[in-house]
Amino acid sequence: MVPRTPNKIPVQSFTPCPSSLQQGIAHVCSSWRMACRDPLLWKTLDLSMLKSNFIKIPLEPYVYVDGRSDTILTRLLRISLNLSQGNITSLIFHFNLYVSDEQLTYTAERSPRLKRLVLPAWNRIRKTGICKAIRMWRDLESLTMPSIASPPYLIEEIANNCRNFNELKIMGPFEIFFASTLVSYLPRLRVLSLRCSLLVKDALILILDGLQFLEVLNISHCLLIEVPPPPAPRRMIRELDQSILEKASRLREFLTCMEDSCTMCERTRNDEGLMRWYKYEEGLWKADEARSLAL
Repeated sequence: MVPRTPNKIPVQSFTPCPSSLQQGIAHVCSSWRMACRDPLLWKTLDLSMLKSNFIKIPLEPYVYVDGRSDTILTRLLRISLNLSQGNITSLIFHFNLYVSDEQLTYTAERSPRLKRLVLPAWNRIRKTGICKAIRMWRDLESLTMPSIASPPYLIEEIANNCRNFNELKIMGPFEIFFASTLVSYLPRLRVLSLRCSLLVKDALILILDGLQFLEVLNISHCLLIEVPPPPAPRRMIRELDQSILEKASRLREFLTCMEDSCTMCERTRNDEGLMRWYKYEEGLWKADEARSLAL
């Protein structure tokens, strides 16, 4: 029996009637639409590979984001948040994805069950924007964020609205003012990561003394410095003294690394405690020795 060649198949055998064609397409689209809305698919919205096309500028917000880049992000958020039907519990942004106030509040309105937020870059997010979002994220438990000049407004908003909040990662300098803010507003914090940051010794001591419920503290690869009274200059500390080790002994995990031979420690020193992640391997910023904060 000679097999029929494709170009000999009658055209009419591939031509259903218009009504059956429409019903078939509608059935397929409906099925796909239902599958795409499955809550199991939308626990995490991971945008950690999406970066803004931007240039740095000398005035606030210190970055200019290309309009097309903004449009792509807005479209992606709209599609994802529509399909997720409010089921997203973990939202991850790239550290060079510069989200605007409007994009953040739009996202918050449509992800009310959010428990974890990774938001390392927020040049374009104003105080009103982040506070409005936090008020809608009452189930928030975990936040990864950059260091900010005036942290009380954000930390106080979390304390007032997020009763289950328990872990924080700060990607940036950590000084005494930030430490005192955490002790005042989030005394029940359980996990804190400051890895690869400039860390003032007095701030570290304040955290160890003031956060009595703290279980995990990660200061791996930090640039630890001592700030004596003026006019004495800052001094880098290369080894933890016994008093700090004793204070940290109550913790379940005290994660440290201050080795001269460590590549990450060397990078933190070279960057003076403010990591320039764009210089290094893609995705390196996601790492964390505290397991619950790693991506």
